[in-house]
Amino acid sequence: MSNVEQTLSIIKPDAVERKLENEIKEIFKSKGFKIIKDKKIQIEKAEAEKFYKVHETKPFYNDLCTYLSSGPIVVMILEKENAVVGNRELMGATNPKDAKDGTIRKKYGISIDKNSVHGSDSIDNAKIEIGFFFKD
Repeated sequence: MSNVEQTLSIIKPDAVERKLENEIKEIFKSKGFKIIKDKKIQIEKAEAEKFYKVHETKPFYNDLCTYLSSGPIVVMILEKENAVVGNRELMGATNPKDAKDGTIRKKYGISIDKNSVHGSDSIDNAKIEIGFFFKD
């Protein structure tokens, strides 16, 4: 029985600004992810606040929301076996300095905030996050 999952991936403003979308998409594809849907959008800060609501009590919440809404982003639904864990491994640690070689954040991340990509942290959150950006 296969364990095909979907997860949400966001190419964040710092990576879009540096025109890295296609490179990052190619990395996902080379690791066996299918990009089921993708779109480039710009969100308002209020939308970012809803999206990151799980972090609203944390000190970085406001900066995170300001940053996610600071420029265009690319939102994608990725699919493969164990997609949630696979995506998190491929992204690397939140802080690019701590990320392993070969991860997206090690290669492209600028800082703990501008770390180029977001990925869902659980299957439940993946469903919620996909629903947030892709209301079929």
